[in-house]
This record gives sequence, C-alpha cells and structure tokens, in this order.
Amino acid sequence: MEITENSFLDMPKPRREVEALNPYSAPLEGRRNLLRLDFNENTIGPSPLVIQALRGITREEVSIYPEYSGLKEKLVINLNKKNASINLDSSEIGIFNGVDASINAIFHAYGNNGDVMLSTSPTFGYYTPCAQMRGMKITSFPYEGKDFKYPFKKICEFIIQNNPKILLICNPNNPTGTRLNPEKIIEISKLSSKTLVVVDELYEAFTGDSVLPYVNFKKTSNLIVLRSFSKTAGLAGLRIGFAIGNSKIINIVNRVTGPYDVNSFAVIAAFAALKDQPYVDSYVNQVLEASKWLKTKLEKYKVKCHFGGGNYFLLWAKSGPTVMEKELKESGILVRSMDMKINLKGSLRVSIGTLEQMKRFWAAFKLIDKL
Repeated sequence: MEITENSFLDMPKPRREVEALNPYSAPLEGRRNLLRLDFNENTIGPSPLVIQALRGITREEVSIYPEYSGLKEKLVINLNKKNASINLDSSEIGIFNGVDASINAIFHAYGNNGDVMLSTSPTFGYYTPCAQMRGMKITSFPYEGKDFKYPFKKICEFIIQNNPKILLICNPNNPTGTRLNPEKIIEISKLSSKTLVVVDELYEAFTGDSVLPYVNFKKTSNLIVLRSFSKTAGLAGLRIGFAIGNSKIINIVNRVTGPYDVNSFAVIAAFAALKDQPYVDSYVNQVLEASKWLKTKLEKYKVKCHFGGGNYFLLWAKSGPTVMEKELKESGILVRSMDMKINLKGSLRVSIGTLEQMKRFWAAFKLIDKL
C-alpha cells in the first residue's frame, strides 16, 4: 500500500481540550554558563553533601527502580525542626517529579470538565494549562493597586457564591511577590468544604509565611501545601517536589501518578539536602542580604521597582524590557520579561542571588540604562 502525506490526515484526534491548548513553555535552552536571574532557581548550586552523594551512586542504584522509604519521615523531621508547631504524619506527604507534576496530578485527580478553577493574575503560568487540559472554567482576579495586594474580599465572595473546585494561592506570589497571611488562608479554606485550596509555597523560605504551623490536616481536609527543593536547595535539575495535606487527599492524588515518577538521583539528592539545612539557611540569608542591598541602590537612583516576598523582584527599566533583556543577555546575565502579563506592562522579573551576583547585575544594569 502506497503511503502519501495525505494518509496521515486520518490520524487519531486528541481530546478537544488538548488540541486547543496553548502549552506552558519557557526558554530553557542555552542558559548554562550565564548568570541565571530568570527562573528564580538557586544561583550557586546544592550543598557539597548533595554532590558527594550523587558521585557515590552505585551501578546497582542506577539499575534498579527507585526506593522512597524514609524520605517522607526525613522531611517531617526537617519541617518540625524549623517550627515545632508543625505537626505532620508521613502519610500526609506525597513525593512528586517536581511541584509541576504535583500541580498536574491535583488537577488530574480533582478537575472535571466544567468545574471552576479560581486563581489570581498575574501568577505562575502552569496553573492555567492544567485547568484547560481538563476542560475547566477559569476565573481569576487581578492583584490590587500599585503594591499588588491579594484580592481577598473578591476571592472570598466568589467561593461563597460559586464553590469553585480548585483555588490556587501562590504565596508569596510569582511574579508580584504578594504575601498572604497564613491565618487568611485558613479563613479561606473554611468558606467551602467543596473547594480544594492549593497553596504553592515554593518561595516560602524567603518570607516565613507558611501555613503549615497553622493547619491540622486531619481537621482541614480541603487544603494542600506544595513545597520544592528547586528554589533554595539547588535541585531544580533533578525534579523533586512535595504535596502536603490530608492523608486521604494525598492518597487520591497519588493514584494518578506513575509508581516510579521520581528517579533515584533525585531521591538520593533530597536525602543529602535534608542533612544540610544550615547550607540552605545560609543561602537564603545571602539572598535576603543581596535583596536589601540592591533595593537600596535602585531606590537611590529612582529606578521603578517592586520588592515583595520571594527571591525575585520586578523592575521597570528606562530602556524598556526588550532592550534591557537583550543587552543583559549579551553581558552574560539572564532576566525575564513580564511585559505581556496583566498589570505588569514594561516590567522585568529579576531573580535575586548572592550579593556578589547582584553587584554584577547592578553594574551591567547601570551601564545599559545610563544611570
């Protein structure tokens, strides 16, 4: 049988929601050997204990399927050391191939066609395609005012009136840095038992606004907290993240994932990272120090900027986002344009690294913007 190009017009059709989807995409190639201030990653790499553990991986560990025993328990101990008010059981933790995978799994487990996903804008871009894949309706409220305040009243009123299936709260929010008091999150979670409240805490380490010390998941079953090792521990390339919530909710979300989604390298690195919390704490402190220094410089030169929570800030360059992004890249520095985001016209998001790294950024920025 002769096969022609037209023969493939009769190929199987995907679901209409997927066919219409604009996938979440990010410029991930060609970033190595540059100062990466574009994706809010750890900018200095993981603890030496992580590197040592990875170099010690045996042939047997590579050839067998991953084993996860003990990792949840180590995370519980780590969280409890940070705050004695955190009371968790290992059954309340799920391990995922990065937080992105946990977000997708939550939507896969709970998002039905026609259900409503409630969120804010602008926020992390992956929430929307996860909802669209399931044919969900999307409602989002913009952050309010020049300081990008959380639209608390509007969110509460919508939940009471509509019982959306899923509410996404990025806290602190990426990219605005908006912080929401954990007591407010608990208040929101009590408005409707039919709404699953997902709190994305990837940047919590830089603010200390976690809801975990305030929640008992046995009593508050409709709340899930997401955590990652990408922003502080430096494991972004290995992909490992956690969802924390009521054990029955975690069990349901785990049902839609594969049995070995998280690889052995990530597991071994996570164990090692948890052994060196002082390294992570030191990096967080370096970022906070650099943030304070850079904010002072920008304000002195009257550069429009916005600092909130997280290891990033927003910046409006006189030369404009396109020129600044291009010329910084030519100087070996990556930043990310937010020009197309709602209420962020003309802005750039800049990740914050160490003081030395931010001094390098500042020198290049001053030169390009002729300050």
